[in-house]
Amino acid sequence: MPHPRYITDIRKIENLPEEERQKLTDITDKFVFRVNDYYLSLIDWNDPDDPIRKLIIPDEAELDEYGKWDASDEYRNYVAPGCQHKYGTTALLLVSEVCGSYCRFCFRKRLFRNDVHEASLNISPGVEYIRNHPEINNVLLTGGDSLMLSTGKIQGILERLREIPHVKIIRLGSKLPSFNPMRIYEDEELLQTLSNFSRPDARIYVMAHFNHPRELTGKALRAINALQKAGVILVNQTPVLKGINDDPEVLAKLLDKLSWAGVTPYYFFQNRPVAGNANFILSFREAYEKIEKAKSLTSGLGKRVRYVMSHSSGKIEILAVDDKHIYLKYHQARNPEYYGHFFKLECPEDAAWFDDLPGAGELLDKQDVHMMP
Repeated sequence: MPHPRYITDIRKIENLPEEERQKLTDITDKFVFRVNDYYLSLIDWNDPDDPIRKLIIPDEAELDEYGKWDASDEYRNYVAPGCQHKYGTTALLLVSEVCGSYCRFCFRKRLFRNDVHEASLNISPGVEYIRNHPEINNVLLTGGDSLMLSTGKIQGILERLREIPHVKIIRLGSKLPSFNPMRIYEDEELLQTLSNFSRPDARIYVMAHFNHPRELTGKALRAINALQKAGVILVNQTPVLKGINDDPEVLAKLLDKLSWAGVTPYYFFQNRPVAGNANFILSFREAYEKIEKAKSLTSGLGKRVRYVMSHSSGKIEILAVDDKHIYLKYHQARNPEYYGHFFKLECPEDAAWFDDLPGAGELLDKQDVHMMP
């Protein structure tokens, strides 16, 4: 089977009207654009509101820079070039500046500007930091998309991490199972490499990014199956996105199809207030109601998903939203004293991020969230 053809010039997307293509070049001149003919084939071009189209085709609203480029203040977490350490047991290695797809809602959109270089092709400083910190027992390879690296580079990274006794879990953050599943199931060397390093006592996880149930095609399921046969554990995480997956029946179908395929529904994220992402953001109340309705339509396996936001102060789980309040708990916290901390705050109708909530600032001051790990 031939590899999918990649397109990086939006003017070559023949399904888009010529006038629209010309308008969108202003966006693709600023942000990287990359798509392939397999993923384009999932789009219903007769539907202007097609969710797959919205995931990958730019929109003029992206030029609105209201918001922050680094909405979770990741700059505070760097301990070595390309290495972040925000929570005690987990480190991130940003190993790739390249994604298979450049999703228009991406919270790391800043990485795909020509003037930003946070990922590091030299992982040695990060690996050395991890080696010297025995509390780190799991490492996330991200970026970018870790499975966009060549199989040889992936093997080299895995070899170095497996030399560190205290590193048990290695996670690969990737959109490729949905965007280019053929890269996975056609690469026997990749599958063998993953099998070699995914041990019974120290598994490799793929953190998949299926945002819509239509992405779970026969080819995607074949890639999932190939990874599972290689001893890899798959979980899925996606933000709840206005106009893409914010229909409870769509979310329920996503939870069902993931569970049927043996992929754990891991996180539904509150979309971060990244510059240019306003079109995708739902309020807490809207997202919570849609998620709970979706969970009512799926099995207990689908209900495993957690609704969270990745804030500068930690990963905050949204437990409930009522007429006046939001009920929250720190699932992870920058300040270890706040792990598991439960609290409620007033929730204005349009609140969509922790900083929008009255009283949030006082709570952050108490935590001293500027404390580095």
